[in-house]
Order: sequence, then C-alpha cells, then structure tokens
Amino acid sequence: MKFVIPMAFSQIEEILPLAQAADESGWDTIAFSDHIVHPETIKTAYPYTENGERRWEAFSDWPDPWVAIGACAAVTKRLRFTNNVFVLPIRNPFQVAKAVSTAAALSDNRVTLTVGVGWSKDEYQLMEQDFHTRGKRCDEILEILPLLWSGEMVEYHGKYYDFDRLEMNPAPSAPIPVWVGGISDAAHRRAARLGDGWLSDLQSTDEILQTVATIQNYRSEYGRSHLPFDVMASANDAWELQGYKRLHEGGVSHLLTMPWVFYHGENPTLEQKIDGIRQFANDIISHFR
Repeated sequence: MKFVIPMAFSQIEEILPLAQAADESGWDTIAFSDHIVHPETIKTAYPYTENGERRWEAFSDWPDPWVAIGACAAVTKRLRFTNNVFVLPIRNPFQVAKAVSTAAALSDNRVTLTVGVGWSKDEYQLMEQDFHTRGKRCDEILEILPLLWSGEMVEYHGKYYDFDRLEMNPAPSAPIPVWVGGISDAAHRRAARLGDGWLSDLQSTDEILQTVATIQNYRSEYGRSHLPFDVMASANDAWELQGYKRLHEGGVSHLLTMPWVFYHGENPTLEQKIDGIRQFANDIISHFR
C-alpha cells in the first residue's frame, strides 16, 4: 500500500513545506484538486453531498494543479504527484498534453494524471466547452494524450477532435500513467477500458471493494486484465492499520488521506500538519514498507 496526501483546503503558502515533509517522511504521492473558479451561486447541484452543497467555502485556495506540481517537483526528490481529480474535457487536449508532459519531463517522470469529467455545468460554460458531450470527448482525449506524449509525428481523426500529422515535445521519457475517477458506471467502464487505474470518491470500504471487483470484470471484458492497474481510494470508515490492510488486500494500491486530522483535528497550523505527516508515516506507513 502506498499513501497519498490531498492538498485540498491547504493554503497556497503551505504547499511546498508540506510536499517537502511528505517527501522526507516516506509518503508516495501528493494530489491536487481542480477548480478553476468558485461561482457565488451554482445552477448544478454538487453530486457528492446529500444537500447538493459544495464541501468547501468561497475564497478557498485552488491553485492550478500543474503549476503547483512543477513547483513541488523542484523542491522534492522522490515524491510523486497526481490529481483528485483533473477535469479533462473542460480543457483543450493540446494544452493538457503540453502541461502534463512538461511536468513529467522536468520531474523525472514523477507524475500520474488522474482525470474526471466534472460535475459543474457552470464552469464548462465559462470555459466554452460542451458540458453534455464531456464523457465522449473525455474518451477521445484519453486516446489522444498517449499519441502526443510519444514525441513522434501522430494524427487523430475522431468525432470531436481531428488533426493531421504533428508532434509535441518535450516528450516524457517513460509512459505517463492515467487514472480515471468517478462513481458512475460510465466512469468505471472508462477506467477499465482506457485507464491505468481508478480513483474513488469518499466512500465506504465495502463500496470501494465492490467497485474494484466490478472494474476488474470490465477489464476482463475489454481484454485488459493482464495489464497493471492501480486503485487510489479514500475510505470514510477506515482509520487504522487493519482497515487499511483490508483495502490493500481488496486491490487498493494507494490510500488517499489527510494525516494531520488524526492528530490535530480539522484546523491545524502548518507545524501541526507537518507533525501529522511524520507521525502517520511512523504509525502506519512503516508497516507497509
């Protein structure tokens, strides 16, 4: 089992010190969320809470994930970086490919792209992208990205994206893993058919393990069960060693958790966050090395 710290709800000035502490303490990865703007009112209900309200307040820091990853890569040695999640079809695929491949090249391939289709029609409209075709466009972009990352002359002719031969460099010197997040059946099939892994929402252990089994069945249908497949999960009922071991035995390769909450509550100082990172590494991560 590898362990991942989400950077959500951290202040911008905390990110580099937290990344350095994670790098030094044996954490595997840090993950950045993706919100372009925060509309004061939303027309689209947030799908991951019962009342449709967002889990965060206005004026929270949501740094651009790939700018933040580049900065963190420059001050760390072994730590990896990913997203939870990056809203892929809200963007131009060439811009995404360029940002991610540059981060991979500069970080010595320490990046994994974790994508989702997003929920906010409001943000899609601001970005001038079609909300209703986002799933199908996401599928095409997931086919396009490895082509652009090859560094060779490539072309693509799909329904939504069409281009003749071109190349994009710098190219990463190793394949960039792509994980797919989401709790819908469409997301699970997308992960099985096009992804190298799956990301859960904040769910119960039983829900996560059932989804892992479902995705593995889909991978068999698509003839991809022989390929490596990672699972990054956040469980709302696993807070100790035995719970983490059960997830690991069920196919979870990466556990996403905020370690400082266990030691210092929900409003810690930066020093307490760093202390939580180190204590969790000693108490939990050491058992999985």
